[in-house]
Amino acid sequence: MQTVLSRSERETLKAIYRLGGLADDTAGAHTGDLAHALGVSPGTATATIKRLADRGLAEHTPYRGVLLSREGRGAAVAAIRRHRIAERFLSDMLGYPWNEADQLAATFEHELPQEVEERLYVALHRPATCPHGFPIPEPAEADIPDMPPLYDLEPGDVAVVAVPGATDDEVVAFLETLGLRPGVQVEVKEKHPFDGPLVLVVDGHQRTVGEKVARQVHVKKNEDVPVSPATDGAGTRTRTQTRTEHTLR
Repeated sequence: MQTVLSRSERETLKAIYRLGGLADDTAGAHTGDLAHALGVSPGTATATIKRLADRGLAEHTPYRGVLLSREGRGAAVAAIRRHRIAERFLSDMLGYPWNEADQLAATFEHELPQEVEERLYVALHRPATCPHGFPIPEPAEADIPDMPPLYDLEPGDVAVVAVPGATDDEVVAFLETLGLRPGVQVEVKEKHPFDGPLVLVVDGHQRTVGEKVARQVHVKKNEDVPVSPATDGAGTRTRTQTRTEHTLR
């Protein structure tokens, strides 16, 4: 039987999961970080955590943080799945830009009956990702594949881009000028030392991205993907390694 959760409980479970409060984590999610992520006072966050703990969904240990139980982890993943389906509905069916879907989805996702959520998923042709490029987990999954920052990649790595909905609008606009939008494939050509910039191939063009911005973009690394030859700003062709196609789940 599905666990019935309030809006605040569901949002708190999602925040704990995203901040690393997993059952096999040694640190957990700190209450102060949770309060900041949720936009509430530490006291309000603590009260919600206590309710989750009383229901066996979370465990709060002083000086250690908040950890999700196995049931809490499943509930958090289910809540993230619902949010991403709602985002896809707003983007695909109602035409909202991907960078607006995150906040809009939060205004109504909690009122969706489970049957409506599943019907939306089917009507959307069972999408693999949300509009931001993050995976939509299957109903029975208890975890979501990790998507590291773009800056974690090394020269020769190929990946597909995802951009969090909470990314600053000015950063989103800058990424758009580089062609770095959700679902775009990139290859790292160079990584300068001492926190220097990345040189990427994006849509056949070389682009340079600084460390600070590259840490705000997430990626799904592809082991075997074909990359088209790149052009620099003057139109000069550069060679890239040919790889076997691999699609994002």
